[in-house]
Amino acid sequence: MSDSRRPLTYAESGVDIDAGNRLVDRIKPLARATRRPGADAELGGFGGLFDLKAAGFTDPILVAANDGVGTKVKIAIESGIHHTIGIDLVAMCVNDIVVQGAEPLLFLDYFAAGKLDERVAAAVVEGIAAACAESGCALIGGETAEMPGLYADGDFDLAGFAVGAAERGTLLPSPGLKAGDAVFGLPSSGVHSNGFSLVRKIVAASGLRWEAPAPFEPGRSLAEAFLTPTRLYVRPLLEVLKATTGVLALAHITGGGWPDNLPRVLPDGLSVALDLAAFAPQPVFSWLASVGGVSEAEMLRTFNCGFGMAAFVAADREEEAREALARAGLQPALIGRLEASGGARVETRGRLSL
Repeated sequence: MSDSRRPLTYAESGVDIDAGNRLVDRIKPLARATRRPGADAELGGFGGLFDLKAAGFTDPILVAANDGVGTKVKIAIESGIHHTIGIDLVAMCVNDIVVQGAEPLLFLDYFAAGKLDERVAAAVVEGIAAACAESGCALIGGETAEMPGLYADGDFDLAGFAVGAAERGTLLPSPGLKAGDAVFGLPSSGVHSNGFSLVRKIVAASGLRWEAPAPFEPGRSLAEAFLTPTRLYVRPLLEVLKATTGVLALAHITGGGWPDNLPRVLPDGLSVALDLAAFAPQPVFSWLASVGGVSEAEMLRTFNCGFGMAAFVAADREEEAREALARAGLQPALIGRLEASGGARVETRGRLSL
């Protein structure tokens, strides 16, 4: 007895291989624009290549990082604003590379959706490529996954993978950290890419829609304001590290905020005395704290509160390092000192001006 059922195809199950191939062709020029010494291959191979010798390294240590953008991506999906979220993706990875004293060299992205929308995916990759170019990091490959049934209609998610390098002996943090050293805050562009589950909950409680005017930022919608991309610190910090040896450590203020990220670079026996009165949080943080009834301690552990990066500076090179940070456009603000301590790793003084 013959089987009269019509044969099924992969496309009928929801996966369009041709659409994926068209997307690759569409983003090849974007990737090509991020080429740098060490990376000059085209997209489309089974793996990306990078030549460390061509990049000028003699005895390199590789530094790798991967990250996503959390539920900030949900705001991009719901608002239809897709061109900035890729910048966040790159920033979250390459900022983690540079805090170790390394230069980001290459980047790969992962884009997953229930059904591939070429227009949306291309807009996201445009942001990725722009951030890679700004960070001197080559976009050498990635993966686009179409997974019907796993993601709701219109949903997508992102992950990024970056690799950098530093010459042996130059990695941060330096072993020279000691009591009396200064901690400088480097201003953020806003909320960056952490705490967005709380952000979305506060916005829902406020009753505002994403297209409504942002109460804390005139002239922009709520979605546009919250989708302000994470600041890329790479080029200015690399400039600073070449100009002075006074910067002994850097901390990227991401998930866990200030109490969780500062201790990651501290040796035993040292703590940070953090002067909250020296902080100048942007209006978005005051709005979140007020509308959400968020405590100061919760703000500090969830958000960057105005500074997305901390620079630990040797006390005897403080002025030199401050000037180097300022010349690089990083607007350093003295927000604390290292102290000898056997207790809490971060002690706060004063109050946030929320």
